This record gives sequence, C-alpha cells and structure tokens, in this order.
Amino acid sequence: MHHPSERMKSPLIWIALAWVASGTTAQNTAADARLDSTGEVNVDSHQERKFLDGVRQLTFEGRRAGEGYFGRDGNRLVFQSEREPGNPFFQIYLMDLETGDTRRVSPGHGKTTCAWIFPDSRRVLFASTQEDPMAREKQEQEIAERETGKKKRYAWDFDEHYDLFAYDTQRESYERLTAELGYDAEASCSPDGSQIVFASNRRAYEGGMSEQERALFEHDPAGMMDVYIMRADGSDVRRLTDVLGYDGGPFFSPDGKRICWRRFAENGAIAEVMTMNTDGSDQRQLTRLGAMSWAPFYHPSGEYLIFSTNLHGFANFELYLVDTAGKSIPVRVTSTDRFDGLPVFTPDGRQLAWTSSRTANKKSHLFIGDWDHDAARRELGLADTPATEAASSDDPHDAHRAAHDSLQQGHPDFVPQDIMRHVDYLCRPALAGRLTGTPGEELATAYVAAYLDQLGLSPDGDDGTWYQQFDFTSGIDLGSDNRLTTSGNECEVNADWRPVAFSQTGTFDEAAVVFAGYGIVAPASEEEEEYDAYVHLDVADKWVMVLRYLPGEISPERRQQLARYSSLRYKTMLARDRGARGLVVVSGPQSDFKDKLVPLRFDGTLSGSSLPIVSISDQVAERLLAGKEKTLQQLQQVLDTGQPLMGFELDSQLSATIDIKRIKKSGRNVIGRLAAGDRPTEEAILVGAHIDHLGQGASSSSLAREDELDQIHVGADDNASGVAAMLELAEYLADQQRQGKLNLTRDVLFAAWSGEELGLLGSSHFVKSLYEQLSHGHAVPENDQSPHAVSDSIYPAVAACINMDMVGRLDKKLVLHGVGSSSLWPAEIERRNAPVGLSITVQNDSYVPTDASVFFMRGVPILSAFTGSHSDYHTPRDTPDKLNYEGAARIARFMGLVTRSLATRATAPDYIPQERPQGGQRRANLRAFLGTIPDYAEEVTGVKLSGVAKNGPAANAGVRGGDVIVELAGKKIDNIYDYTFGIEALKVGQPVKLVVQRGDKRLELEITPKSRE
Repeated sequence: MHHPSERMKSPLIWIALAWVASGTTAQNTAADARLDSTGEVNVDSHQERKFLDGVRQLTFEGRRAGEGYFGRDGNRLVFQSEREPGNPFFQIYLMDLETGDTRRVSPGHGKTTCAWIFPDSRRVLFASTQEDPMAREKQEQEIAERETGKKKRYAWDFDEHYDLFAYDTQRESYERLTAELGYDAEASCSPDGSQIVFASNRRAYEGGMSEQERALFEHDPAGMMDVYIMRADGSDVRRLTDVLGYDGGPFFSPDGKRICWRRFAENGAIAEVMTMNTDGSDQRQLTRLGAMSWAPFYHPSGEYLIFSTNLHGFANFELYLVDTAGKSIPVRVTSTDRFDGLPVFTPDGRQLAWTSSRTANKKSHLFIGDWDHDAARRELGLADTPATEAASSDDPHDAHRAAHDSLQQGHPDFVPQDIMRHVDYLCRPALAGRLTGTPGEELATAYVAAYLDQLGLSPDGDDGTWYQQFDFTSGIDLGSDNRLTTSGNECEVNADWRPVAFSQTGTFDEAAVVFAGYGIVAPASEEEEEYDAYVHLDVADKWVMVLRYLPGEISPERRQQLARYSSLRYKTMLARDRGARGLVVVSGPQSDFKDKLVPLRFDGTLSGSSLPIVSISDQVAERLLAGKEKTLQQLQQVLDTGQPLMGFELDSQLSATIDIKRIKKSGRNVIGRLAAGDRPTEEAILVGAHIDHLGQGASSSSLAREDELDQIHVGADDNASGVAAMLELAEYLADQQRQGKLNLTRDVLFAAWSGEELGLLGSSHFVKSLYEQLSHGHAVPENDQSPHAVSDSIYPAVAACINMDMVGRLDKKLVLHGVGSSSLWPAEIERRNAPVGLSITVQNDSYVPTDASVFFMRGVPILSAFTGSHSDYHTPRDTPDKLNYEGAARIARFMGLVTRSLATRATAPDYIPQERPQGGQRRANLRAFLGTIPDYAEEVTGVKLSGVAKNGPAANAGVRGGDVIVELAGKKIDNIYDYTFGIEALKVGQPVKLVVQRGDKRLELEITPKSRE
C-alpha cells in the first residue's frame, strides 16, 4: 500500500475547497455559464443540453446552500444551508415544493449536515452536534474568527460529537439514534424505511487501532471512515466496510438491495464509486477514473448512477453517469466551470437537482433541471436493452454481448480500462466465482471465446469449436446401499457410522476386530524413540480399529516426529500392507472434533484404496470394546500421554457394505489460434491463463473466514487478471497482424484453462490430447522397452509456454518464474522490458503450482508471470477494486512483446531440464526424484502416468505415458499417496524394482532414483 511521505489533505477538504473556492477555477473552454438578473442560468454547452433542460437556481438565501434530497412523493425537499446570523454552520431546512414554504427542522445550534426524509414523509433524518456541551461556544468562536477578516482554508469538520437524529415534523421533537463518540453522519434510509446506512469513524475512538491506523487518523480523521448500517430505530449497528481510507456517502438502490458509496484511497487524493449488497458482500468498483469521483446516487430506474468527479481539474467538479454494473465508460453530463456535485434525482426520475457554484458570486446553491432519461440510456449503451433487463443477465448470450461491448470500447494497445472491463465481467455475480463445471464457468468461457472470435482468431478446440471439453470428478456422495453391522447390531449411516471418502466399495464379510491404538508406525529419530502401534499384533484378515490423528498430550518434539505418519492415508497403507480386512476409525471422547465422524469430503484426487475404511461414533466403538477391561476413554487417556500400549483383539465382529458415488461433471477450456498462414505451423507459441476459480461457499481450497463461508470467491486477481492480460495480448497481436506489422513464423495459441484450481485439469487434458494427436499413427510397439519420454512428442508442437496467473496486484516487482527453463529468457527479458520499465525479479524454478508446470514437465520452456501472494488469496476479498490496472496493463504489454519475439524469431527457444525446484512451491517434499507425471484426471487402481520427464529416471527406465504404476520397491501402490510414501523411502542412486501395467501386460522395470539436492 502506498504511503506518501507528506500526508494529503482529507478528501472532504479537497471537495469543500472546490465547493467554496472563490476566484479559483479550472478553465474549460467547452462551457460558458452565465447568470442573468432573473436567476436563470444560460448554459451554452451542447453536452449539458443532451441531458438537461430548463436548468434554474433553486435556493438563493444565505451564505450558501446545497445537498438537497427529495421526499418519497417528490413534493418536499430537505437541504442544508448557512443562512441565519446566529449560527455560522449549516442548519437543516425543509422546503414545500408546492407552496415554497421553508422551515428549519434542526434546533438552530450546533453543526448539522446530510439530511434525509424518511419514507413516511413525517420524519427527517440528519446529523448534528446539538448534544455537544460546547456547541454554542464553538459557534461563537467561529463567528469571532470570521469577523477578524482573516482568510483560512476551508476544511470539513469531522467533529466527534456528530450524531444521527430523527425529527418528527408533527410532534416537533427529536429522537437521538446514535450516541457513540465519533463522526456519525451522511445517513440515508432504505426505500421501506426499515434501515439506515451511514458513515462513521467511531472505530477510531473505540481503541485497538494499529500503529498505521493511529498515524492515519492523527493526520486525517476521514482515513478511518467506514460505512455502517442499522435498523431505523438505531439498533443492530453493523460495519460494512473495513479498509483504510474514507468510505462514506452511502445511498440505497431503488429496490433496497444494494448500496452505493464513495471510497477514497488511503492518501485521500483519489476516490471511486462503489456498490455492494446491504450485508457488505459483493463490493464492486464502478469507476476507475484515477480522479476524485464521489457523491454517487441511483436513478430511480436502477439502471445507472450519477456522480461527481474532478477529472477535468482540481476545482472543476462535473457530473457523470455510469451504469450500475460498471460496464460502460462513464459519460459526462455537465460542462460548466466550477463545482457541480451532490446530484439527486426526483423520485419519478424526471428531474435532477444538484449543488453548484455556477452562481454570480461563485457561492454554492441548489440547482434543478428537467432530466432526459432516454438520452442517458442511449449514451450509456442501454438504449437497445429493455429497461427491465438493463442490469446484468445470467443468459449465456450476455457473454457475447459483453465481449462485443468490451471490444467496441477497447483499444488495441495495452490500456488499464480494457483490463478493467474484462475483470469486471469475469467477477460479476452471475458468474458466481467461475467454478469448473458450473454455469458461471460457461459464461466466463463464452465471454473469452466471443472476444477471441471478434478479434479474428480461429477456434482450435474440439471439432473446430472454441471449446475443449474434459470430464472430471467434482465430488462424492453416499449411494443408496450402505450398511454396517457390529456383532449382529445394525448401525445407522451418518449417525453411528460413515464410509471414508477414499474407501473401497463393495460388500465385506463379517470378521474380527482388533484395536491398534493410533495406528501409527514411526521410525526412531535422534531425539525420539521408535513408535509402533502394531507390535506383536496380528491383523491379518481382521478389521483394525484406530484413533484419528495422533496422541494429544505428547511433547512438541514427539508430535513433530509422529505427525507425518498420522494421516488416514498412511494408516490405511500400514493396515493394508499387514493384511487387514479393513480400517475402522474412531475419534474418541478425548478429542475435540466438531464432527466425530470423518467428513465425507472429496479431496480433489481420484485416489482410492483397496481397503474398506469406515468411521464410527464413540458409542459404536464402546460397544465393540464391550467385555474388555478398559473403556475407549481410558484407553485414549493412556495413549494420549505417548505411553506405549499394546494392541489387542476384541470380542466383536464387523461387516459392511459401502456404496460411494462419484459426481461427474464436465469443464471446458477455450482455445484460439492466431495463424501465421493458411496452414497450421509445426510448432506454436502458447499463451495461457486459467479462467476458473473457487465458486461460492466453502471448499477445500478456500481460505475464507467464518463470516465469509457463504460468499462468492470472485477471484479478481486469481485469475481474472491473467485472463484479462491474455485477451489484451491477443488483441495487440491481432491488430499488429491486420496492420501488416507482424510477420509470424509460428502460430500463437491462446488458451483459457479451466480446472486449474482442482489440480491443473484443463491444461493437463490439453497436453494429454496433444500427445495423443502427435502420437497417432506412431505408436511405440508394446514389446519396446527402450527409454521413451512423452516430452519428445510434445515440445516440437509447443515451442514455448507464456503463462499469466495472478498479475493484478503489481506493487514493487513482477516475478517471472521458469527463467531457468531456457537460456533465451534473460536476453528476452532485458530487451522486451526496456520499453516497459517494470521492476522484475527472476526465479529459475519451473515447478510452479500453475498450468505452466504441466508444459515444463513435457519439455517445453516456460515463462510465468506473477505479482505476488496476498492476504486475500482464495477468499471472497479478492475483489476487482483492489487491482492495479495500470500495472496489469504494463505486464500484458511486456508479455506481449516477449510473445511477439518468440512468434517471429527464426529458431525456437532451447529447453533446460530441472530436477529440483529452486526455492519454488512443491507439492511434495521428496528427496528422491523419479521424473514421473501422474494423470490425476483418470480413476485407476495404482498411479496412471500422463507422461515422464525428459531424460529423467523413469524415461531412462523405459516408463511411458499411459503406464500405471502398481508396485514400487516391493510395496503395493493403490494410489498417489502410496506412491508418495514409497518415494520417500527410496535411496538416491540405489536401483529398485518398478512394476507397471501397460495395457494387458504387467512389466517389471528397474529404476534408479536421482537426487533433488
């Protein structure tokens, strides 16, 4: 976050300075406003006449007036004004628009601001310091200072005694709604009158601020302003925003479902228009003008908002429009010098009132004019859309329309606004987080396909379409036939017992049960003794009952030793290797699990087990222990101390029928080709970014807080930013080709991968499909056991992979992964960054947890862009308003120049293999290296390989893509976990037997592990 060395003034100070500035205006040659003797404003501006007619000044009395709002029937207007000699501060006035009668509704002492008429038209809501004991003394001080004639800079006063009051116009009485220390103001009511939304910095007075927050507040009280909501009687107060910087000026949408407000950057110099749901969720930034854009207000149609911005000069605030989805480029309304702000529509939407200093004496007053709603819709591009459908649609055809609109508004060069439009669409609520296999993913991929199509690229998916489909397992559920019997007693599924997700399915006959404590076997370390739960315990053809995880009261050193051997996967493997019939898991009364039964949760892999595994309740476990000397609780109390306890056979029998269904879904990649000529080139440059994210609600990958578990993970940085950058890159190269400035020697493929968050499913499917295409007609004979690497078939087709994953939060440096995969990269980075000027950190590591690694392991040099991790990663807080769009545009430009070079050079980049990640993220911490590439998309017993690393141990041993590993070093391999445990036990340089299933043949090969060190 940027921290300027010298603090900027409060955002409201800047606005107020512009509002009351005398003689200081920004020149605007397009406008010429003159006030004649009748008070009519003559505006010679064509821009204003598009929207406004009959503009006139509404208030004249007093030093100044402004910020007026209409009642529900449109017949009354409440506003603030300085017009009484006894009080130099604003007071609140209510005007009858039928008679012109005006009366003060505030008490006449203290400061007041920001009034609103309740929907019942009887009460008026406003903020006031009337209960401040020093209120009258402050008035006298202000009057005395003004009488001295000394000029001072105007500054809005965030008086901590501001509170919200409701004035009953019939009873002429006040009801105090807030009484907390701090500035409570800027309030408005919901359309039904049940809720009030307001701004407050009360949190700064409650204590507990960080040093950063305290420093910010001391320089600028507005820096701790947040938006709050409460019931109309002042109860149930909740904070809706929680970022540093000023959030304020909130209003409800016409349907009461959303709130618009203004958000200032922490430095107070820039503000943007925001909207959110009334519970604070789905916070969206609608403007990105890089100026002070504030005071938004909904049109009654709900189709657009009007706001004020100083885009055209410090003191020259003008009114602008933006549609409620933020898809349109903001449209200018006013073009008259000086301040135009605080706009508000009449309830019928036919008139607009606002505060302006376009008066003869340059003081602010209220103005009103007739509003042309149809003109506003035309200028915003809403004219062809029925009013009831102007808001965002869930129809997939909306993706095509949005793509068309983005392209029409876009620029072939790399500009932040284009990145913003792409990100905005991909983060819309209708897409619900773009989870693979959902309608949201379909909308997202449809948008990308439509955009590439309109750029003139060719589809390169399945059967000449834009899409490449792939099937995957999205979850699991219980089937209809699940039964567990203990010594003749039937147990109730999901109450007494539950199958474990990776259990073998089928019917398993009755057998004896043995108790094996925590079921852990761990070798001795230098500090700790060996731990073996199976000492002298015969488990052959018996059910083994074990406790979950590891002993609870052991030392940290002992816990560290046992932790790696405590997973259910590892315990299952130990029981299976000892000949057990099945595994029975119990939590035990000493544990603190919320769910005593192991949750039936899909862990993202298709790895099963050849052993049935069930989870039982403590009560069922006690029945199994019946007749023994100790209860389950007594046994667990002893075991939790770490004291050895020999296992024993129980007097009970157990049988089970296990039925687990896998839920299948289909995802899709988007593949487009920018062709060098009439025929596809033999090799291509691939530019990719994953389009999927985590969807809505909790998942195994979500890092959401407890209060966020039901929200949408919109994934603005991860990875709407990468897709947006990819689309900008495609637009740039397509435009270069149209202009005859691009002489391609290789095709450029553009890919939006899906399934990345579920395990690189989409990119893995693409590579597998490409391998099958390249191998078609060139199959290796079944009896050929010569060294063969799948990468030999892949990398001639893909010359290099350019990847962008999380490029939206450029702060200090761009991180480039995969620089060690080719000797070409250092020179390319130097040359292509020279015109861009990014600060870059290079990482040689090519084993990165993103789609690019799939290609690197196939022998393809990669370059993957990344702007760094952050606390919003994999949470609903990864929202569009937090992105650095200028930075993302610069990254897209840099990667575009690299791609252009790769696609036009005479020779392809070389490939440098790596055996060990250098400082990068790895999915397993293994010392031995075999060079196998598992295929996670297919469900088999064993580990199926999609390929092997070029020149790695597996390739040298004759292992091929498509082989299924079923045994390693004498150990049976049921799944990827068995395989990982097996690799951990290997000794570098010592050959071991590897058994693979190739078609209907079982082959024994010898493999020599290499070191990752």
